Amino acid sequence: MDVSSPIICLLLHSLVFVSLFYCNNSLETRNPLVNQTFQSEDELVKLKETIAIRLKQLNKPAVKTIQSPDGDIIDCVLTHQQPAFDHPLLKGQKPMDPPEMPKGNNQISNLSESIQLWSLSGESCPDGTIPIRRITEQDLLRANSDIRFGEKFNHQHAVQVVKDAAYYGAQATMNVWNPHGESKSVFSLAQMRIMSGTYGKDLNTIEVYPKIYGDRRTRFFIFWTADAYQHTGCYNLKCPGFVQTNKAIALGAAISPISTYNGNQFQISLFVWKDEMTGNWWLRYGDKNLGYWPTSLFTNLKNAAARVHWGGEILDEQYEQASSTQMGSGHFPDEGYKNASYFNHIYVIDSRRLWIQPTDPMIYADRPNCYNIIGGLDSSWGTYFYYGGPGKNKNCP
Repeated sequence: MDVSSPIICLLLHSLVFVSLFYCNNSLETRNPLVNQTFQSEDELVKLKETIAIRLKQLNKPAVKTIQSPDGDIIDCVLTHQQPAFDHPLLKGQKPMDPPEMPKGNNQISNLSESIQLWSLSGESCPDGTIPIRRITEQDLLRANSDIRFGEKFNHQHAVQVVKDAAYYGAQATMNVWNPHGESKSVFSLAQMRIMSGTYGKDLNTIEVYPKIYGDRRTRFFIFWTADAYQHTGCYNLKCPGFVQTNKAIALGAAISPISTYNGNQFQISLFVWKDEMTGNWWLRYGDKNLGYWPTSLFTNLKNAAARVHWGGEILDEQYEQASSTQMGSGHFPDEGYKNASYFNHIYVIDSRRLWIQPTDPMIYADRPNCYNIIGGLDSSWGTYFYYGGPGKNKNCP
């Protein structure tokens, strides 16, 4: 039986997608709930009541609360009371123990890993709980519009893809930036994306990424869907789906520090793999197993993924052509290390359940004069690529 939800956030049509997502949008400014002119005070009261009920459903009782330096509130929630177990197919279950990750060449770089701002407070969640970023009224107002693949968006890509085959996992290490966005309706993201199914119909996907979220901080997000973003899935834990097992990482929380141009580079390493015993798709952040998407959520991803994408993407609602929104560092890939954004240590898990470097990966950019990509292979980084760009310039009108 397939799991479905009225909210789409994690695209899962036999797709696992891991990405860094930077969003410079203030979505409440274009949300129909905000722009609506209420005909009576009663309608406004009803809206506020609806939001209050939804917030009560989403924000679970906390055994401890932590104030993050950036203003976020992190609630430490008992693992068995997290939103995932509100789902009819998951009710009464408890989080599973992490399986052993498939062995192979899944090495990661030695550079400094980015962490999360809330952990700088020195506080941590107790054993038996998970940290959940408290959802606010503004978060709910954004959610209606915060869908990556809406037809109204102009998309620009600079990505590496592997040929269609059976894949049981993927990994990459990527440096983290805070790109400038030209308007408040722009997304700039770096992503690893695992997929299966048909776009617009039954695409399954899992997405993991940092993004800028309203306040222009780069935050770590996940997303899934089982029907091409139509009726299932959500960001983070905003609907029943992803089961979190780790107490150190809060989905949606700000990442720090950020890479600087010609300066220190900070990165995150992400892994997604399908457990051979249960069929669940597990997520790992650096050396921490974060949790899993139950196989029952999906249709196509019940089996293997068919495609994997890594790279950058710009989604812009206002500009039909190029905008000045930066992808990654905002510099072209030929500027290289410390200046351009990169992915390295790129691997997939093949049908033998072994980590392998992709064979003959393809790279493409929709508009290389705006955002480009250059791939390579070496003994230190393995399969890698640089990507990104400034957007609008004299060669990209």
